[in-house]
Amino acid sequence: MRFPSPLERARLVKRYKRFLSDHELESGGVVTAHCANPGGMIGLKEPGMETWLSPANNPKRKLQWDWQLAHADGGLVGINTSHPNGLVAEAIEAGAIPELAGYENLRREVKYGVNSRIDILLEQDGRPPCYVEIKNCHLKRDKLAEFPDAVTARGTKHMGELATMVEAGNRAAVFYVIQRMDCPGFAVAEDIDPNYAAALRDAMARGVEAYAYSCRLTPDEIVLDKAVPLHL
Repeated sequence: MRFPSPLERARLVKRYKRFLSDHELESGGVVTAHCANPGGMIGLKEPGMETWLSPANNPKRKLQWDWQLAHADGGLVGINTSHPNGLVAEAIEAGAIPELAGYENLRREVKYGVNSRIDILLEQDGRPPCYVEIKNCHLKRDKLAEFPDAVTARGTKHMGELATMVEAGNRAAVFYVIQRMDCPGFAVAEDIDPNYAAALRDAMARGVEAYAYSCRLTPDEIVLDKAVPLHL
């Protein structure tokens, strides 16, 4: 996924009201950028840290900037939670995820379960459909990437619904997109949300698959890179 316009380097002034953030542009001036991230952003919202913003290129938008990347722990981290679904779809269509290969049709945001939408539904004649729930991950503590970085009742609900899909004869998977390059493995942040951790264990015991992939990030693009081991 290439950014449609060149990113501009800045310094974080503050993040507030969950979806707002102020940044001092390297070219001068302070701007307010949309922060497409409802999570805790642990370690990624410290004033003074280097950030990268994209221009909205839409004069009708209230906020003319979007916060895309932060520089943390010596490398770039993607903070925009709207990107992982597109990254996974792009990689599946390119044949870059062997675990999800062999399906002719890919549909996004398909209704299923109880008032839910699955991020990606894969279909192929002669095979059970595969329901893929995608989770954004950018938290790192010690050496591992961890999810979630805040309590997620919605995520807990999704684990139960995926398990129900498996029990109905389908295939289901939860796919963690790690928007950073410095994590050799993935773990669940059980201390942050023990209910989610329990729901994931239960779902996997009922046949739900789990995968985690890291990304390559530059100020030009984000690309899904490679699978990393799960430490569950």
